[in-house]
Amino acid sequence: MLISLNPSNQSEPDHPHPKLNPRLLKAYTALQAWKQSIIYDPNNITFNWSGINVCNYTGIYCAPAPEEPHIFTVAGIDLNHANITGSLPYELGLLTDLALFHINSNDFCGSLPTSFRNLHLLNELDISGNRFSGPFPEVVLDIPSLKYLDIRFNEFHGNIPSSLFDLKLDALFINNNKFQFFLPENLGNSSVSVVVLANNDIRGGLPSCLYKMKDTLNEIIIMNSGLMGCLTPEIGFLDKVTVFDVSFNNLFGALPESIKGMKSLEQLNVAHNNFSVKIPESICTLSKLENFTYSYNYFNSESSECIKLPHKDVRKNCIPDRPLQRSPKECESIYNHHLVCSAFGGSCANPPPLLATTYNQYP
Repeated sequence: MLISLNPSNQSEPDHPHPKLNPRLLKAYTALQAWKQSIIYDPNNITFNWSGINVCNYTGIYCAPAPEEPHIFTVAGIDLNHANITGSLPYELGLLTDLALFHINSNDFCGSLPTSFRNLHLLNELDISGNRFSGPFPEVVLDIPSLKYLDIRFNEFHGNIPSSLFDLKLDALFINNNKFQFFLPENLGNSSVSVVVLANNDIRGGLPSCLYKMKDTLNEIIIMNSGLMGCLTPEIGFLDKVTVFDVSFNNLFGALPESIKGMKSLEQLNVAHNNFSVKIPESICTLSKLENFTYSYNYFNSESSECIKLPHKDVRKNCIPDRPLQRSPKECESIYNHHLVCSAFGGSCANPPPLLATTYNQYP
């Protein structure tokens, strides 16, 4: 448990100020270096970052040291929404007992120090909503206890290392950066329950080996990322997924009938793609489905079950007798182009037996 000893955040604590020890002295060195790296602090969050009682600093949380519970150490940092401008100094790597590092919604820039690989107890790293830049911060690959990684809404660019998906994470947010990458075949090795890759530049398609995440995956959002190709039948194995959003991409073909296997699905968004043919009735009969958005595609038929759905968006398709549809000329154009799914995405070396079949995307 993290204990705040900051009198500005709570009433007078029951605990006296922790006795100085080598861990707190190292924390003092790290936090003073960080204070010197801050160039603008409009809310005076770091005003009381002086003196050696670092557990009294705003946003700094102390707790008993894991191996030595009789002494205190800095275990957490939470400076979310502080509007601070500055950078992260190398000395932060001295905070070797840190379990939580949250600095979202600030104006920090630069990159993550390589010394973060010394934070072997770090469980949560949230640097979202800043101006960090440069390549993917590969130092995070060397943090053994990391479970929650959030680097969204920054200015990182370039490739994503495939080894990211071999980490034993619970949640991964890399959306709204400038990454350009292919989704690797080992994407299915990831243990995350939530993954958001949206608003980047993904080259190619969604690997069919995604089905290997079926035991842990609950939400996947890859909207507006340039995805191409088809949705393969293997996604039907994702029976714990509640949110599946691949909207605003370049996906095409039919929606797989196997989506009926996604029995936990509550939100399905495939809008603004090039999907076509009939919407499988089995999708619309999923018992937990609350919202199905399939506007701005080229579907030419929907069942009565789909019509019954209370929350849906069917605009700009090719469905007869439905309002706000595409023109006949637009609809003809998509059916005159026969694209091959396999040209855009990888497939598993050993797909599940029941789905190891070929399928046509057009009648």
